[in-house]
Order: sequence, then structure tokens, then C-alpha cells
Amino acid sequence: MAKEINKNNESNSPFTFVFGKINYIIMLVGIVLLALGYIFLSGGGSDDPNVFNPAMFDSRRLYVAPILIILGLIAEIVAIMYNGKRNEQ
Repeated sequence: MAKEINKNNESNSPFTFVFGKINYIIMLVGIVLLALGYIFLSGGGSDDPNVFNPAMFDSRRLYVAPILIILGLIAEIVAIMYNGKRNEQ
């Protein structure tokens, strides 16, 4: 046979990650953006149900938080799809 099969299912090659270093950095940035978006989205409620709190309709909750969440999701998609320069041997 051209290729010998190892009986213990062990590989002679060293352990390799599925993604490259850049992919993991982009994933980390995406997770941070998502976390910030959800943090900005929280709050704005009122303890008393008879009192209206206008902070619920603050621009931070209506515009900034959804934009951060969408950017975080886009960063995660890019991190998964990004195929950097690989050494072909």
C-alpha cells in the first residue's frame, strides 16, 4: 500500500488548529462586539409600572446596540470564512 495505516489511529503530524491565528483574533473581536451590543441593549426599565422611563428609547438602545450586534455577527461570519495565505507543500 502507498500509505500505511496506523493501528492506534495516531497521526505522525503535530496537532493543528482548524483555523489560523487571524481567524481566532477576528472571532474574539466579534465576541467582544456582540457582548458590548447586548450590554448597551440592556436596562432602561422602570421599577414602578405606573411611571414611564424615557431612557427606554435612548439612541444607545435604538441605534448603537443593534449596529454593534450586527457588526459582531458579520465579524463572526468573516472569521469563519476567511482563508488566509497558507503554505502549500
